Amino acid sequence: MLDKTFQPAAVEPRISQLWEDAGAFRAGTREGVDSFCVVIPPPNVTGNLHMGHALNNTLQDVMVRFERMRGKNVLWQPGTDHAGIATQMVVERQLEASGISRHDLGREQFVDRVWSWKEQSGGSILNQLRRLGASCDWSRERFTMDEGLSRAVLKVFVELYRKGLIYKDKRLVNWDPKLLTAISDLEVQPTEAKGHLWHLRYPVKGEEGRYIVVATTRPETMLGDTAVAVHPDDERYRDLIGNHVVLPLVGREIPIVADEHADPETGSGAVKITPAHDFNDFEVGKRHDLPMINVLDERARINENAPDAYRGLDRYEARRRIVADMQELGLLERIDEHMLTLPYGDRSGVVIEPWLTDQWYVDAATLAEPAIRAVEDGRSVFIPRNWEKTYFEWMRNIQPWCISRQLWWGHQIPAWYGPDGHIFVAETEEEAVADALAHYVLNETLTDEEARALAADPERRADFLRRDEDVLDTWFSSALWPFSTLGWPDRTPELDRYYPTSVLVTGFDIIFFWVARMMMMGLHFMDEVPFPKIYIHGIVRDEHGQKMSKSKGNVVDPLDLISEFGADALRFTMASLATPGQDVKPSKARIEGYRNFATKLWNASRFIEMNECRVPPRFDPSTAELVVSRWILSESETTAREIAEGIEQFRFNDAAATAYRFVWNVFCDWYVELAKPALQGPDGAEKEETRAVAAFVLTRILKLLHPFMPFVTEELWQHLGHEGVLATASWPVPADLEDPEACAEIGWVIEAISAIRSVRSEMNVPAGARLPLVLVQASAETRERAERYGTELKQLARLDSVAAGDQAPSGSVQMVVGGTTLALPIAEVIDLSAEQSRLEKEIGKLGAEIEKIRAKLGNENFTARAPEHVVAEQRERMASAEETRGRLQSALERLCGAA
Repeated sequence: MLDKTFQPAAVEPRISQLWEDAGAFRAGTREGVDSFCVVIPPPNVTGNLHMGHALNNTLQDVMVRFERMRGKNVLWQPGTDHAGIATQMVVERQLEASGISRHDLGREQFVDRVWSWKEQSGGSILNQLRRLGASCDWSRERFTMDEGLSRAVLKVFVELYRKGLIYKDKRLVNWDPKLLTAISDLEVQPTEAKGHLWHLRYPVKGEEGRYIVVATTRPETMLGDTAVAVHPDDERYRDLIGNHVVLPLVGREIPIVADEHADPETGSGAVKITPAHDFNDFEVGKRHDLPMINVLDERARINENAPDAYRGLDRYEARRRIVADMQELGLLERIDEHMLTLPYGDRSGVVIEPWLTDQWYVDAATLAEPAIRAVEDGRSVFIPRNWEKTYFEWMRNIQPWCISRQLWWGHQIPAWYGPDGHIFVAETEEEAVADALAHYVLNETLTDEEARALAADPERRADFLRRDEDVLDTWFSSALWPFSTLGWPDRTPELDRYYPTSVLVTGFDIIFFWVARMMMMGLHFMDEVPFPKIYIHGIVRDEHGQKMSKSKGNVVDPLDLISEFGADALRFTMASLATPGQDVKPSKARIEGYRNFATKLWNASRFIEMNECRVPPRFDPSTAELVVSRWILSESETTAREIAEGIEQFRFNDAAATAYRFVWNVFCDWYVELAKPALQGPDGAEKEETRAVAAFVLTRILKLLHPFMPFVTEELWQHLGHEGVLATASWPVPADLEDPEACAEIGWVIEAISAIRSVRSEMNVPAGARLPLVLVQASAETRERAERYGTELKQLARLDSVAAGDQAPSGSVQMVVGGTTLALPIAEVIDLSAEQSRLEKEIGKLGAEIEKIRAKLGNENFTARAPEHVVAEQRERMASAEETRGRLQSALERLCGAA
């Protein structure tokens, strides 16, 4: 017998082990069937499960379990990303605690130390995903720096380099002056802050007393100015275009150029151009062939390209000194308070500098062209489709992709430099050496004998040929994930079977960083899109709609929720809230509600078990004769079809809502009650059929719910004696069980009982009071239904009798069900006048509350200044109050009719 309560903490580890022992998630065990493949967005090896992971992986798992049950050859490919900066920082902090730095160890020992940490502590997030119930093929776990994926990275780099699609260039990058590396846009956190706008006067050359005023939030960068830009149509400066100003404090003459980057409506209409320290200025500099003068070193201190007075100063100390000097010269016009957005490094916590430096780049514009066409012609489709606009906008304006990072942990760039700086790119050092020696022999820098001597002497060779110290951006290796994890560059059976993958599930925030790059690499190296469907889900916010952040204190740990409510409750919450195109706002109350849902299913299963319900061998549900049996079978058939459609169409919320309605409302609330008379009656055909149908439908329920709530369903499946594991059982196949006539009949019974219960509740009819029900001028069909289900009506609606009549008795409230008026005499059990007064009072209170909220929402000061979630709460309160008032007004109208 099932325990009285479902205990997730006790069940989940045991069920996980059951799946593991059964090899339930292993790919490739089914031959001759369609394949279904999903690659997990590889979490950082340093990471811990957060609510975004919980949403993303729940939705993937729903699809994966669903398709596995439908008989497909399913691979859900797991793995982790080496997360260059994040992982290096973890180990560096460990070293700092011991009083040493990575430089004390040297590169080779430090990298060994990182690998050691990774083996011991890294990847714990995959175990956390197991707690969530993720049904990946864990035997195929990959890592972006494992041997096979590293080989893929080398091959891709070398091939792209040889085709001119990877190159080295001096451009602006996001530079972290604390970590001393370039970082990606994703690692930059824009943060609003109070600052200043300094208005500086630049003297016009040859016109004594005339200045151009420029405004800047970063006066220290003026030392690197190489132009002043004005709009070509700005009449104020038209006569100055082509002239020069003298750069204060430096004395350098810089040109006044006409460029539409200057906005005549902003400030003075003139802007300083510092190509080496501003991304927009960099583009202006290229358009006008301006010098690019870098005045900051790698630690954001003023370098040797600036006047002596400022060299060596930190950028902010230099700012203070420059502003003071400009003021002393009379060249500081004014200082305004100014709100600005500062780019902070998400890991270092310092302000990022646009910095001019030599880096490696991918020609993303060329690679983007086929990736754009693939979405234009529908080979890959975004769901919802509106994300295609975002994709196109970014891809059509794509900039060169900076792929080098000044770190030690990562894929070291396979490039070597000869003594004259010539670059040799190869997959191995041996190949690079051979290429270099051949090159220098050919141009007569080396003789054949010298080349042979170098080749034979590793020490001399190391001095002669120096490897690039940088590593690749971690997004470079993850861009290859859909095919490198399947064995590429080898032509493996897995690659043939599972590429292209079936669908990608990810958040909108990495469309640019990951999705677009996988599209580019997949098309270039595999000649096929990596996935035909790209499902983009929203982000997880708190229950008030606020973005979760540590600073707000509203971050929720999914592992805590799993410990408190169970993984099934959290998973079902995520699926039920995953409305396409909307963010997800879970609350503890909702998760607790779905824990109660699991309990409801558990209790219904105990009831089925206690009544000895079993599916007989070769049971054919289409032979069921009882109307109640045909009705529940029909409902289960419709539910199975709608859930399948919902999952197929990425309407996870609709699929979950359908499952919830059927299990809780239809099966547990109604069918169990309507089946009780047969189950508790004498032995016979009626009881036998009911037992079989009840067990059959419960079996279907376990299958239909399994993708959403795998633990409780698997536990019930095992306890109720089914063969094998539910995770690999067959999805319910259509059985032509839909029965409109049975549904109409039972639907009338349910509607009638529900209407009577609602009236009793609204009118405060005592729970113990049994009332007569009169069917007013009912048709023969309705009278027959009432007679057939008289026992159920009386028991479930607390009625004394059910009878037909020509008119409603006095003192009755009336309701219409299926075209028939049902009259319920209540005058003898409640004080109609007192009840009328109570309802009027409640309606009045609600009206006052509605008007108060309406006034608040009509106040522009409130809606403009109040936090978004506060405004949303007020709107929800008003909608709830209006709904309640409408219901009570209907009750009052019925009560007045009774009076």
